[in-house]
Amino acid sequence: MAEFALPKNSKIKQGVTHAAATAPAGKDRLKKFKVYRYEPDSGENPRYDTFEINLDDCGPMVLDALIKMKGEQDSSLTFRRSCREGICGSCSMNIDGKNGLACTTAIEDVKGDIRITPLPHMDVVKDLVPDFTHFYAQYSSIKPWLQTVTPPPSGKERLQSPEDRNKLDGLYECILCACCSTSCPSYWWNSDKFLGPAILLQAYRWLADSRDEMTGERLDELEDPFRLYRCHTIMNCANVCPKGLNPAKAIAEIKKMEAERIV
Repeated sequence: MAEFALPKNSKIKQGVTHAAATAPAGKDRLKKFKVYRYEPDSGENPRYDTFEINLDDCGPMVLDALIKMKGEQDSSLTFRRSCREGICGSCSMNIDGKNGLACTTAIEDVKGDIRITPLPHMDVVKDLVPDFTHFYAQYSSIKPWLQTVTPPPSGKERLQSPEDRNKLDGLYECILCACCSTSCPSYWWNSDKFLGPAILLQAYRWLADSRDEMTGERLDELEDPFRLYRCHTIMNCANVCPKGLNPAKAIAEIKKMEAERIV
């Protein structure tokens, strides 16, 4: 499900076109990329620049094309990237209307020209770099670490049964790329209060951990009309997660735990 892709900026205009400096076009497989450009300090409105990339001289992923644009056509193009293997989540962005990781999105999977923008509904630091300050503050608010009262048995590590460990599958793999949260309409309109799919999945990761001893306190923190209950199970989060996780299911499990406390 594709979602509206523009960040918190408007009045976008067309910018310059960067042509690939390669062999005669008749022998090339050229692909056009429309890339969102914005420099807040310049005072200018956002724009789209068009880049042409020869696919015969480029890696298979969108991130490969971005690196080629920056290295060969416009060194001022700004984006985040690190591992290039879908592990760190740094290169999350909106590619042709769908949130995802540039390093795991194949160019060939996108038909026609490719439009690339920052993650939706986040302030933009520059070009394709969104401001994660608020997102990380929300992550910190759930205290994402093991909280215990009793000391470890005999000073050793806290053990889990295989069954308890299996309950964390589908939770611990989250890489905090924010693809899910920024595809969620409820998070767009209530991000100041609603924690969003990514953070709530992370919250359930600790609620589901048999070693954690602060379940009640964690649930107390989430018991709020906005922090938890703004989720309306639209399922955009599960559709865009590059790791194949289901934040909506985790949110439903938290709601179930809250309801069982009342009963």
